Amino acid sequence: MSNAILMASGGADIDIMVHGLISYEIFGQTCWITTTHACALIVMVILIGFFIVANRKIKHAKEVPDGFQNVIELIVEMLDKMVKGVMGVNSSKFANYISTIFIFILMSNISGIFGLRPPTADYGVTFALGVMTFCLIHFNKFKHQHVSGVLKGLCDPWPIWAPINIISDLAVPVSLSLRLFANILSGTIIMALVYGLLGWIATFWPSVLHVYFDLFSGAIQTYVFCMLTMTYINDAIGSE
Repeated sequence: MSNAILMASGGADIDIMVHGLISYEIFGQTCWITTTHACALIVMVILIGFFIVANRKIKHAKEVPDGFQNVIELIVEMLDKMVKGVMGVNSSKFANYISTIFIFILMSNISGIFGLRPPTADYGVTFALGVMTFCLIHFNKFKHQHVSGVLKGLCDPWPIWAPINIISDLAVPVSLSLRLFANILSGTIIMALVYGLLGWIATFWPSVLHVYFDLFSGAIQTYVFCMLTMTYINDAIGSE
């Protein structure tokens, strides 16, 4: 594809394109490092740096916490409370996974404020997150319900419903990923059009739109993704 452009432009000056940055050959096929990879790497480097500093801070925690230690403890307590409120006794097993994807998705969603193209506006990123959740759901389903319980669930309420239940299970990663992808991409497109079509006129007032599309909508979609993940896992574990 010319200029390694994988998506259409969203404006004259500001666009929503995924551009190829670096090309390389694998087994005779040309692959690209794109803007999505670069932005995702930036988000990951920032998060890893934050986690390293937070880890060192907690290892030398003060009895009377200071500002940064308070922030770390607040984040951990809020995430633990959220997971425990949904998953109950199962929360301790999945708190780390849910907290990790929550922070990554949230930072990816709001990265547009800092001039990045949100990695979650690329379906390749959101689908990978959906597949990870899908694998975790079915691992726990077979672990806790065993093969007999899984087959029984597929045939509920009657065996004739088995094909529909199978399609419903297979649709989980698609529905999870499309919901997140579509909402973040729509906000990216709208902001690109605002900047691209209005030019210098859109210097200050679009901050209100950023608050909604990047902060508010980004936080809501992060919460929805994690909430559905926890609900699906709880249903997969069932009652032993």
